[in-house]
Amino acid sequence: MHSSRPFLLTLLIAAPLAAEPDPGSVEAAAIFEAAGFARQAGQWSACGDPGTPSYAPGSIETIRDLNGDGRAEAVVTEGSTFCYGMTGLGYTLVSQQADGRWKRVAGGQGIPRFLETRGSDNWPDIEVGGPGFCFPVLRWNGSEYALDRHEYEGRSCRPGI
Repeated sequence: MHSSRPFLLTLLIAAPLAAEPDPGSVEAAAIFEAAGFARQAGQWSACGDPGTPSYAPGSIETIRDLNGDGRAEAVVTEGSTFCYGMTGLGYTLVSQQADGRWKRVAGGQGIPRFLETRGSDNWPDIEVGGPGFCFPVLRWNGSEYALDRHEYEGRSCRPGI
C-alpha cells in the first residue's frame, strides 16, 4: 500500500490480501484496463488528477474470489482528493470472466468494504465508506450493484440525520 493512501484504506477488506501482480505484468494490465485505467508515465491512472499532493496512482489492492464462483475478482483503487473529494479514494471492482478476460462490475468514490451479507449470485454486499457516519450499502441484484440500505457499524441508519 502506498504511504500517501488514506489510512481508511485498511478497511478495504477483512480477508488477507493476495499478492498484487507486478503493475507492468500482462495480468495487471488487463485488470487496470478493465477498470478504466490507462498507463501514463509508468503509472496507472483513471481520474486525470493533474498531480496534486494527495494523488496516489492506481493500485490493485486485492485479488480473490469474492462470490465463490471459482474465478477471481480484483479491487483497483486510486487516491486523489482532486478527483474523489474528501473521501480521497476511488475504487473499481472487476471480475474475471469464464474466457479469462476481466470485466468491470462496480466502482465509484469511496472506500469499499465487503460485508458478510450477500446479494444475488452470492456476491457480497459492499459498504462504501468515507467521511461521516452513515454509509451506503450496495447489493448485487443479478445485473448490477445498487443501493440496498445505509449502515453505520452494522446498524441501520438514515443519511443526514
